[in-house]
Amino acid sequence: MITVDDLAVAVPGRTLVDRISFTLPATKTLALVGASGSGKTTTALALLGEHPPGAHVTGRVVVAGHQVAPGQPPPPGTVGFIPQHPSAVLNPVLRIGSVLRQIAARHGTGVSEALRKARLPNDRDFLRRFPHQLSGGQQQRLVLAHALLADPSVIVADEPTTGQDAITRAEVAAELSGLGVAVVLLSHDLGLVRELADQVVVLKDGRIVESGPAVLDAPRSEYAKALITARAEMSKTRMEPLPVLEIAGLGTEILREVDLDVTRGERLAIVGRSGSGKTTLARCVAGLRPWTSGSVQLVDHPLPRSSRRRSRADLARVQYVFQDARASFDPRRAVVEQVARTAVRLRGLASPAARGEAFETLASLGLGRETAQRRPDGLSGGELQRAALARALLAHPDVLICDEITSGLDPITQAEVLNLLTGLDLTLIVISHDLPLAARIADRVAVIHEGRLIEHGPADQVLRHPSHPVTRALTGLTEESSHAL
Repeated sequence: MITVDDLAVAVPGRTLVDRISFTLPATKTLALVGASGSGKTTTALALLGEHPPGAHVTGRVVVAGHQVAPGQPPPPGTVGFIPQHPSAVLNPVLRIGSVLRQIAARHGTGVSEALRKARLPNDRDFLRRFPHQLSGGQQQRLVLAHALLADPSVIVADEPTTGQDAITRAEVAAELSGLGVAVVLLSHDLGLVRELADQVVVLKDGRIVESGPAVLDAPRSEYAKALITARAEMSKTRMEPLPVLEIAGLGTEILREVDLDVTRGERLAIVGRSGSGKTTLARCVAGLRPWTSGSVQLVDHPLPRSSRRRSRADLARVQYVFQDARASFDPRRAVVEQVARTAVRLRGLASPAARGEAFETLASLGLGRETAQRRPDGLSGGELQRAALARALLAHPDVLICDEITSGLDPITQAEVLNLLTGLDLTLIVISHDLPLAARIADRVAVIHEGRLIEHGPADQVLRHPSHPVTRALTGLTEESSHAL
């Protein structure tokens, strides 16, 4: 079904993929794993005949009997692609139903069946929404529905469970395993890889380190062993009893009178299903989304509902790192300049000093000077997430809100970022579907469901002894999750 022979992709100054080869039979699943920037996405895009601008490509790629060359993709419908960042491919000005019907008409397929397989509603209200009215997890499932409408022979899934809660993650895994087509899976979720992959290929710096069906159970290389065993070492929380953030009766069209306090130096994890209101709550705190009732106070100082009405000091003190890092960067400017701009705009730092601090912070997150000076399209998804974190840290915030920021990172980099976060002298609010991560990083956990705060308390109590049925479903879905917690 898929043959990749001696594939090499190079851009001026660096090699992205260095002479890799693999085969994948029909109906089987192959997983590409490795650190951010290892060449996974470049390899996967080669199956669609796509490459970075100015790239020199050699080697042979055959998909479903079709020779694929640069700029010469296989026939339409042969390969379905599910990107890591769905918002980048969803048309923001067209309603969901309109796009689905257009794709279905082109391929002679049915919208209802695709929505059912993607675990999305088929009612009129949902189909009349625009993409920005969906949660990140719902956007990912919508892109999956788009791909299924083409009835493809091959599905390329780039981090398909990023931003998904445990219940939806299991549903997506079940759907991918039951498609009856060849699947190329790019994922940092090693549990998902174990569950789905017939063959695993480990990439590092564009090269295959090792491959085979039992790589995750019996890794031979030191790099593969490090990927599997990487784990953050959490530092002790420096909490103070003084509340730094007080949310009282907060309400929107989604939220229902949420009350929540966060103390100075605390790590709070907000968890729940996709579309439950987690991100809405976080955006209200950051001033990115207005609320209709209630209040948000920062150390007894009421925060305006909109970021446009907040002072520079207020903006600096509450910083937000988005789930879709790529969409938050200007594609035309170097990453380091955009990171440095935070210190100039919010702290009044001179440009040379801000640039120097930006380089230092980016380096602490594993992004060297050469990488930092590239434009966003020259960085992988995981690298851009780290750059977005660096940009927020340059504001020297009191409260840092991280929305699924480790979901696109490999286990080694994830552990490094978590170690950095937990070593910071600030209040940390983490929005996450990763309950094992919440168990490791959080002092307290708040569970949101259908816009309501249904359960909250010490992390160990909520995650090990949940009282609400929704929390029990989220924490007890798989044996792997329960062991990890």
